[in-house]
Parts: sequence; C-alpha cells; structure tokens
Amino acid sequence: MDNSRRDFIKTTALASFGALVLPHSLFAYSKGFVSDKKVRVGFIGVGLRGQEHVKLLAKRDDVEIVAFADPSPIMLSASQKILKSNGKPEAREFSNGEYDYRNLLKLGNIDAVVIATPWEWHLTQGVEAMKAKKIVGMEVSGAIKLDDCWEFVKTYEETKVPIFMMENVCYRRDIMAILNMVRKGMFGELVHGRGGYQHDLRGVLFNDGVTPYNSGAEFGEKGFSEAKWRTEHYVKRNGELYPTHGLGPVSVMMDINRGNRLTRLSSFSSKSLGLHQYIVEHPKGGANHPNAKVKFNQGDIVTTQIACANGETILLTHDTSLQRPYDLGFRVQGTDGIWQDFGSGGADQGHIYFEKIMNHTHKWDNTEKWIKDYDHPMWKKFESKATGAGHGGMDFFVMNTFIECIKRNIEFPMDVYDLATWYAITPLSEKSIAKGGQVVEIPDFTKGQWKNRKPIFGMTDEF
Repeated sequence: MDNSRRDFIKTTALASFGALVLPHSLFAYSKGFVSDKKVRVGFIGVGLRGQEHVKLLAKRDDVEIVAFADPSPIMLSASQKILKSNGKPEAREFSNGEYDYRNLLKLGNIDAVVIATPWEWHLTQGVEAMKAKKIVGMEVSGAIKLDDCWEFVKTYEETKVPIFMMENVCYRRDIMAILNMVRKGMFGELVHGRGGYQHDLRGVLFNDGVTPYNSGAEFGEKGFSEAKWRTEHYVKRNGELYPTHGLGPVSVMMDINRGNRLTRLSSFSSKSLGLHQYIVEHPKGGANHPNAKVKFNQGDIVTTQIACANGETILLTHDTSLQRPYDLGFRVQGTDGIWQDFGSGGADQGHIYFEKIMNHTHKWDNTEKWIKDYDHPMWKKFESKATGAGHGGMDFFVMNTFIECIKRNIEFPMDVYDLATWYAITPLSEKSIAKGGQVVEIPDFTKGQWKNRKPIFGMTDEF
C-alpha cells in the first residue's frame, strides 16, 4: 500500500448536468479530485440513532439533506427540528407506511442514503438503495440469515454501487492509537485478539412505551424506540447478535479481507436469566407482569471463537442482558506486546506491556502515556471537529469518512465484503450454538480477492 491514498488513478470525475460522480465510479478512483458540489443525502430511518447522524451532517456545508423516510411522525418532527436549528431547509418527508422509503429512492436529486433502521430491514433497504444507484451508508448489526450477506455482495458486484458499513468503534481514539502501534510493529506479529459487546442493555430493551431508556418493562408493540423491535430478537434468537463492535477493530488490525481472512468459528451460549429478572424486579414490572411469562431464548453470555487464515485467533463476547459496567473487552496480543482495555475508551482505561521495551519487568503499565504518544494522525488532525460528536467523537469520523470518500471518489475503508463477513458471524454463531458448539466454516465473500487486497483503513490522516 502506498503511503498516501491520495495518489489515485485519474478518471473522468463528473457526470453530466453537474451531478456528483456516479456511484459505481467510487472504486475507479480519481487523482486528488474533490467535488465542489454538495453531497445530497436521504435518510431511511430517523429514529434516535438516525438523528445523531442528521445532527452531524446538518453541520456540514458540503452536504444537502434532501429527504427523510420514516413512518413515525415523532421522529420526523425531531429530525426537522435538527435541520431548523442548524439553519438548513426542511427535508421532504416520506411517512406513508413502512415502504414509503421506496419513493425516496426514486428521487433524482439524491446521491446517497444513510440507513439507520431495525436490523431486519437492512438487507431489503440496502439492496433496493444500491439498485436505485444510491450510495449506501449502513448502520451496523448482524445478518438475519447467511444468504443475506451473499445478497449484499451479489448486488454490489452487479450494480457497482458501494456500501459503507458505519462501524464507529473502529474509530475509537484508544483503538486507533493501538492500530498505529500495531502498524509500527510494536506488538510484533499478532497472535490473538478479543472484543465484544459488553453493555448492559436492559434499560434499552424495555421501557414504558413513551421514553426510550430505563423507564419500564414493556417491549414490542407497547415499547418505544429500540424496545419496539430489538427485544424480539432476544425472544426468538440465540447467538452473537451484535458482532461488529468487537470484531471490527480487531479485523482492521489483523488485515481481515486484505491479506487475511476469517475461516471458521465455534460459539457457545449460557443460560438466560437476566432479562426475566429485570422484568420481575422492575418497579413497573413484577412477577405478575405479562412479560414475566416470556421465555427469552438468547443466552446472557455468548462467546464465539474465530480462526484466521494466517493463524491468529479471535474471541468475541456478547454480554448485554446482565448488570455490568460498559466495557467492550478488547485485547490485542502479539509476540512483542499485549494491550487490554477495561473501560469505555479513555486513554487511561487500559493495561499495556512490551517485554523488551519494559526490560522484562512483567508489570502492566497504564495506557495513558502510550495512547497519547501514539495518537493516530486522524485524531490529531480532527480532534476539534470530533469533540462533542456522538460516542466520544467516533461518530464524527464515521460520517466524515462517508462524505469525504463520496466527494473524492475513493474507496470506502469498510466495504461490502467487510459488511458481509462481519454480519455473517451472527447466523453462523446461531448455527454453531444450535449444534452444541460445532465448528462452522465462514465463507470467503471476496472469492479469493483477500489475498491481493491491501489495507486502507486509517492509512493516512484523512480517513
């Protein structure tokens, strides 16, 4: 990989009538081209997560927010207020039921869409957007079925319309500093990585149907926001439901799909107790509450072991149904160093050890000095702009990457093959658990291209 992604092959940059580069030409590259046109964006799903993205794009002068599609008047109203507060014109609304987003996709004045909808809609909406020649920014989840992952890849390869998986944890400041150290060779050759989604979501999965967090014991039709749809997955499924937060950063460090690949996995699930207990003990729940009779299939702790083509192993943990502090449980271990986090991403919330540098002391050092000394160039450059953005600034980098790659006509750092691979962990883990932890193969969605594809995430100070 060249030191700079800015030295791109020259190509014809603009289509006729002053529109942006055609979506499929994002992979054709262009030498130093930055469009002076605004990126025209539509939103499919403007719930609480979608609104965070609206806030970020409404602050940009190089973006025009054209339309919102969402069946909820409450969410649409809140999103319009965000535009108004930023001095932006009102967006066109598509609110006539769950499928009115299809009319948004027919608009000729939209270059890209951001999809932030319940997980079960990702495939349908993503594929339809790509077929409508709209570049896609997709919120993360796991696939409902393995075939869904192949469908994403097939659609991209047929349409050449790119899709960007918006995994924000890859941009967490401490993780990017560790990535910087990995690429400088400080960890030696990587051997093992860990990560997960270790986040008490009980107050998200249940509420009072009016406010979103920690307010009741309802879900489904009586729930609000994520409790309306997400909890149902815990009733019906049992697997690694949310793999990308833990897998994404480790995959980037191990060059997955770019010189390495995931080959097979085995998953195990614990018993399910946490959600039932939460309902029974909640002041608005109790032993006689109807939801106390619901059987949750999802185990409280799901662990997934993954093998890689180059010999590394990865361990993922899904832990969202029990009381616990937030901690994604990262660990990066190589022949010359090891790092473990124990918090929410602060510079001082981790342990680190380099045997040779620390003269064989066999004592952990706090990460604060190391994270600051090896701060990634992207964070150094954009710290002031990232300050105040969602999730400790990570969300800024996600949306900035999405928009800048479109403007500059360059490849997304997390593409359809990453989406398919990371999403696939969910249905494969379900299959493994159902078969008593049986090892299952992870498909090669790149069809052998992983051997020649080069790493591009975080290779410069831009994106």
